[in-house]
Amino acid sequence: MRSVRVLGTIRKSEYAELVALFFIQGAALGMWLVPLSPVLDAHGLHAIKPYAFAASALAAFVSPLIFGAMADRHASPVKVLRGLSLATAAAMAVASTAIKLGWNPWLVLSLIQVHALCSSPTFSLASTIVFSRLADAQKEFGPIRAMATFGWMSGCWLVSALKADSSALAGYSGAVMWVLASVCTFFLPAFDRLESPGHVAWHERLGLDALTLLKNPDHRVVFITAALFNIPLAAFYPYTPPHLRVLGFERTSAWMSLGQVTLVIAMFSLGALLAKWRLKWIFACGLSFGVLRFALCALNAKAWLLAGVLLHGCSFALVLITAQIYLEERVDAAWRARAQALITLMTSGVGNLLGYLGTGWWFGSCTQLGGTRWTLFWGGLALAVGLVMANFLATYHGKGVGFRKDVERGA
Repeated sequence: MRSVRVLGTIRKSEYAELVALFFIQGAALGMWLVPLSPVLDAHGLHAIKPYAFAASALAAFVSPLIFGAMADRHASPVKVLRGLSLATAAAMAVASTAIKLGWNPWLVLSLIQVHALCSSPTFSLASTIVFSRLADAQKEFGPIRAMATFGWMSGCWLVSALKADSSALAGYSGAVMWVLASVCTFFLPAFDRLESPGHVAWHERLGLDALTLLKNPDHRVVFITAALFNIPLAAFYPYTPPHLRVLGFERTSAWMSLGQVTLVIAMFSLGALLAKWRLKWIFACGLSFGVLRFALCALNAKAWLLAGVLLHGCSFALVLITAQIYLEERVDAAWRARAQALITLMTSGVGNLLGYLGTGWWFGSCTQLGGTRWTLFWGGLALAVGLVMANFLATYHGKGVGFRKDVERGA
């Protein structure tokens, strides 16, 4: 059952708990993902970089569904998140030590994979916890989710302030944040889970029954669009920092946080957009920003590259955050954690795996002895997002005007 309160009546302490959870987790995630590319480069591990980023994608095929099913059926999401946060902290610290001490690259990659298995389900679980405490996710989720973005930005700024953009210190700092995230869960009240009657089959324990959500045509289009969108999106964190450095920027983690500025603005605007626009046009707008973002990066100049980084937030929020809210509004409460886990599988799993490996290949194809042909690299990704947008516009057939009316009509 939901533990629901209208946001206006939530005690300040309860609101602070939700904010703190997303803020700390966002900082922990940013302190690992954003500096990972320069950290690996600085320690002679450039060859494993595509696989290191793909580790999170491989983990997303398995880990979120299993722990999402556990949170729906067997244990409070709060307790599951607590254990995973501690495991992620330990795995991040060990992986950072391996990088720092120059261990065998394959051992480093294996430790990065262990870290990914632990961290992959955490954000969908945190979203489930927050959704369970909101009366109107359409209006309330965006501003609270923005706190994770503030946390991400703060984590990036801290990494740059510590001059750890290419140091294992970034990973150690992130591990500390994961410990704090675990501590934060002790202040979150557990909410009732919906018990599954009778025997639970193995495919249900593994969360594979969540795939039945794909039978709904509109659900399927949203899941597939989110996954396809993540393929070119996967190039943003591995390859934008090197491009920034080529153009003369330092403290790249801080510069990368500019994308979170527009992400915050977009998330605070989501409630109004969802009330007035059809879902189809919100997605189309986000995908259009995605095309423009990569097109600006392809101009290969300082101002245009920063403009592309800024547009990252608008594109991300209007596609991926909207997809999360869509699922919360349209999927039965008993499936909440599994639905959020499935969107994680489709985006962080299918999308990111194809994205990290595919954009890694594309980057190699665009790189010669004289350097990288950045215009060709980013231009190809702009074309890819354009094709995703065309496919979405051709296949999504929701009805009604306004998000709430779409829900009421079952469109």
